[in-house]
Amino acid sequence: MKVVILCGGKGTRMNEITNELPKPLAMIGDKPILWHIMKIYQNYGFNEFVLLLGYKGDKIKEYFMDYEWKNNSFTMDSSTGGIKILGTTEKWKITFVDTGLNTMTGGRIKKAEGYIGDESFLLTYGDGLSDVNLHELLQFHKSKGTIATVTGIKKKSQFGTLTVNQGIAESFEEKTQTDGIINGGYFVLNPEVFNYLKDDDQCIFEEDPLKKLTQDRQLSVYLHDGFWTAIDTYKNVVDINEMWEQGNIAWNPKLK
Repeated sequence: MKVVILCGGKGTRMNEITNELPKPLAMIGDKPILWHIMKIYQNYGFNEFVLLLGYKGDKIKEYFMDYEWKNNSFTMDSSTGGIKILGTTEKWKITFVDTGLNTMTGGRIKKAEGYIGDESFLLTYGDGLSDVNLHELLQFHKSKGTIATVTGIKKKSQFGTLTVNQGIAESFEEKTQTDGIINGGYFVLNPEVFNYLKDDDQCIFEEDPLKKLTQDRQLSVYLHDGFWTAIDTYKNVVDINEMWEQGNIAWNPKLK
């Protein structure tokens, strides 16, 4: 199955980084967020990626064009220009799709239709990390028989919560109250999903398409109780790097 990753947003909430780089290239340790996401999928045997590019997409192309020689020792024959990588190379097949600078998420996915074909595929955002079990997610999707499955994350309140009756506290729970279930990315989508997407740069996947799928009872929700985080602000980048430095690689323990 192909893995489609949305990489085109401008990341305006983390200008400290995105003035120079697209958000998926923000660094965690010595590798970008995008690399970490791809490694999550690689752990489950998924090695074919379709990157939907937009803002500073050339930087993402350059990163992968230069990846092997920058991350390995190599031998170069200056007479021929040939290079032989001496380390372990990634077994990734990557398709880079320019989807437009200002295209919304649904429009970007629609532009990938010709590269995906008639097969089901995986989709996620270029800024979310999780230890979701992708094999279990796929099995769940197949068991439900719907066009789409989204990974649902139980959002917790950031404050302690009180249950009050006539001015008297009946219970107090410290940061355990569930506010609701949010879209955590990590989708499984059947090709019929393209019928819900308009060939329009302003089509937002999370609005009309997902709402219509819900109305048609074609959206399943796989609840994930493990690690998940979206890296949406500069503080998020600082926090996830602190985890990395402490050896707390909750999204991918295999990297320890």
